[in-house]
Amino acid sequence: MTGILCLQYNPKIGDKEFNLNKVEEFILQNSDKKLDLVVLPEFFSTGIDHNSFLNFPENEQGGKTIEKIKEIAKKFNTNIVAGSVIEKSENKLYNTSFVVNRTAETVVKYRKIHLFNYNGGTEGQRITAGNEPVVVELDFGTIGLNICYDFRYPLMQKNLAKKGAEILVCPTAWCIPNFKYENSDTLKQEQDIWESLNKIRAYDNLVYVVSSNQVGRVNERVSNIGCSMIVSPDCEVLANANNEECAIYSQINLKKVRQYKKEYPIASID
Repeated sequence: MTGILCLQYNPKIGDKEFNLNKVEEFILQNSDKKLDLVVLPEFFSTGIDHNSFLNFPENEQGGKTIEKIKEIAKKFNTNIVAGSVIEKSENKLYNTSFVVNRTAETVVKYRKIHLFNYNGGTEGQRITAGNEPVVVELDFGTIGLNICYDFRYPLMQKNLAKKGAEILVCPTAWCIPNFKYENSDTLKQEQDIWESLNKIRAYDNLVYVVSSNQVGRVNERVSNIGCSMIVSPDCEVLANANNEECAIYSQINLKKVRQYKKEYPIASID
């Protein structure tokens, strides 16, 4: 069995030290468990803050933020998908996820392909899109990487499954306008949509899904809906963080994925 820990919290805007300490505290609280993979939210160290993105990006190695994540990975003997940070490379900014293994090595990084430029979103005005889907084999299994809006694209998920992904990982800052967040009916509708999206990605591709979201108010315009979750290939929600700051945990059985892929060769069709 593979132990998955998924973090959900509301980052303190622009305060990397505070947010990294929060990451370490959540992992410490769950260090008695079998930890094979820890997944952090998009913008886990800064929150959604354009000033931090533009004025305090990380370098191509991930800067002090990823240095700290490496320390944490080694301390707790776990692999970490470090949500995403803003990476500066050759005067361009990328929304980048670093994957760190148990021995404090960066094994791969993924630059978000599908930027959010809709319904008031302006990510593409600051960030350069990546162009390479990424699958990486870790010591327990193979993961396919997404960041937030990537998850809206089913063909990308199928491509990751074709490349061997057994777990689709999605760090996100999935936010909605405050007028929807503050209304219980519209908030539930948005959370139901998000849960359905997680379920169908798992079911369609015969994989586990691990999504790690921020939660709570960001600013006067938007809030994050939470509902980080771990979903099985059978569409079962094994853990859901709902609308709370917390860490969720589940042990998953990757033998199930491998057996399903033999019985239903969905990824090899089309």
